[in-house]
Amino acid sequence: MRRLFALLLIASATPAFAGQCPAGKEGANALAGAPSAPAGVTDDLIGSVDLGAELKLDGFDLRTRKLVVQPGGIVPLHSHKGRPALILTASGAITEYRSSCTVPIEHKAGDIAREADGISHWWRNNGKVPAVLYSSDVKPR
Repeated sequence: MRRLFALLLIASATPAFAGQCPAGKEGANALAGAPSAPAGVTDDLIGSVDLGAELKLDGFDLRTRKLVVQPGGIVPLHSHKGRPALILTASGAITEYRSSCTVPIEHKAGDIAREADGISHWWRNNGKVPAVLYSSDVKPR
């Protein structure tokens, strides 16, 4: 019984990358007609660290932002080439349209999206309540 409890504890300590591209749906997506302007979204910087001083990565910051995307709101098409990020959906839900997935990806509260490897994507809140996201990324200055 103790071993089972220990295994469950370890399993629950691993990050939850739910909301990724469903198996078998990976593939190129040109994102034709993707929006290029934000709508119904606020983007507030809540903290940053100069990585030059910390890790000798001059010209880069590690930052965390809070985004609130209203129903129907859009985070426009952007790239993560050279700008890896992790996005936590804190509340609500949001749909991601990603260059490496042939179907939309649904992110619900508690999901973490991994944004790396040069992907491009955009997001829309198709729900009825605001989606609150926390984004931590490495950003060139």
